[in-house]
Amino acid sequence: MTERIYGNTPCFLGGKNLTKQKDYATDVIVYGVPFEGPCTWGDYTGCELGPKQIRLSSARYSGYLPELDHIDVNQHLSIGDVGDVSTVPHDVDQTVKNIESFAENLWRSNKFLVGLGGDHGITYPILKGLTNTGKKVGIIHLDAHYDNMPHYENEQFARNTPFMRLYETEGIRNESLIHTGIHGPRNQPETGKFAQENGAVTITINEIKETSDLRKFAQDIYAQASKDVDVVYLTICSDVLDFAFNPGGPVDGNGLTSYELLTMIYEFGKLGLVGMDFVEVYPMQDANQNSSHFVSTAVLYVLAGHIKYLNKV
Repeated sequence: MTERIYGNTPCFLGGKNLTKQKDYATDVIVYGVPFEGPCTWGDYTGCELGPKQIRLSSARYSGYLPELDHIDVNQHLSIGDVGDVSTVPHDVDQTVKNIESFAENLWRSNKFLVGLGGDHGITYPILKGLTNTGKKVGIIHLDAHYDNMPHYENEQFARNTPFMRLYETEGIRNESLIHTGIHGPRNQPETGKFAQENGAVTITINEIKETSDLRKFAQDIYAQASKDVDVVYLTICSDVLDFAFNPGGPVDGNGLTSYELLTMIYEFGKLGLVGMDFVEVYPMQDANQNSSHFVSTAVLYVLAGHIKYLNKV
């Protein structure tokens, strides 16, 4: 019987329910951030429902990946689910503080963290919590968009602002912040300039598509992200995928295939990550919940890589 985290909702990937525990006695800690901040785009709203639907969808999956040397993630890593951050729907500033405090507490456990969003605005307080522990952080940011605007209608914690906040955060090495897979006209002209001015690196979708060796290219990305930092963090927005592979998300064409994304994040995991998040899943837009289902596979690929990393060090 799958252990439940809330009501009818199971723990992610059948993990252990850690909501009543303080020692977090598992290798991997999963948590949800059921929050959509102050801006939405057209009909694409409802990603605060992501953590619940991702957990529900995960009940279908084991940890076994025959295509990756028949690895069974569950034989090597124990997974625990600590539930969701307490969010305040109409108080963005308080919610950001709650996420930062919640994440900082989890980071101090020194476990591998997996965050389930929520919109991309949650990544800023998650990483602010990490820098509060004294770590210097590099970031691999997989996304169609920069999400680095200074504000949205004077709101500094919107979904399109987290990387501007991270540029400004002590403990984030901007030169090790790699905007990866950027593409499409939903980016604003000034966003590329903001990245360049703040020292961040841009890798466009065409650079990924045109490489002759995707695994080697992923290793090169990691090398840039890991330079002169203590840890590397991975954040994935669903729309880095082409909409053919992300039917519940916005219609962003010319994105990654699921194979390309999984291949890259497996390589990142093998080289050493401190944690990850997966954001911008929209259950209300996705009749078959394909995008929510994919999150389980993405997390398992990262964890399979993490196992290789642990066996190497």
